[in-house]
Amino acid sequence: MRLYDHRTGQAEEVPPGRVLRVQVLEGAGHRALVVADLLRRVGERAGREVPVACSPDLSVHDRDWTDYNIAPFELLDWDAPPPDADLYIASSTNVDADAPWMLVPHESGDWYSVMANASMDALAARLAMLEVPYRDPLELTASRFMTAAARLEAWRSLVAGWARSPGRPMDRDYARKAEAALGDDLDSPAALAVLDEIAADPDVPPGAKLETFIHLDLTLALGLVAAIGAA
Repeated sequence: MRLYDHRTGQAEEVPPGRVLRVQVLEGAGHRALVVADLLRRVGERAGREVPVACSPDLSVHDRDWTDYNIAPFELLDWDAPPPDADLYIASSTNVDADAPWMLVPHESGDWYSVMANASMDALAARLAMLEVPYRDPLELTASRFMTAAARLEAWRSLVAGWARSPGRPMDRDYARKAEAALGDDLDSPAALAVLDEIAADPDVPPGAKLETFIHLDLTLALGLVAAIGAA
């Protein structure tokens, strides 16, 4: 797996070893949590243990993030020295660390109030954050959020339809293409584009499309099977 290291200004291989210790630094934004979760999932799919620790500042811990399919992170103790990490995730460039670190800029926009007022799926916000490279600025407006929600709903509807077809093995070529994108500096937009490619490919049987979507959703965590069995 390669990630952009702001110390060197280029993509580098992540530190080797069975365990990759990640720390989300104080002041990180909501988007940084989604990226940290994606990084953890990509690493775990590659056979590594990826514990993630967070500083206990309110910008990170002011709400329950399980709705975003983010499993709880380890909460650091303010009164104890922070443990050494192999990789840091920050939302500003004010970082003093010897280890590699990633910059995930704060998202801007009115997405959270729109989501709350419209009772929208939190995973649509996760998708909207993954649709833009994590190092790029992201203005998560109501329009962008609603577009992501429509894209997610369309995928879920397709998956529910494919689930009624005969079972087939997943398409490993498409799966490898998406996984290669995620392994190359967490290129989530390219991985998401693979889902659109699979859905539009007439040569891939519905059962294989279903299995490939399920396989990739173990990493993307968008709840793509949510509509299976729904009336």
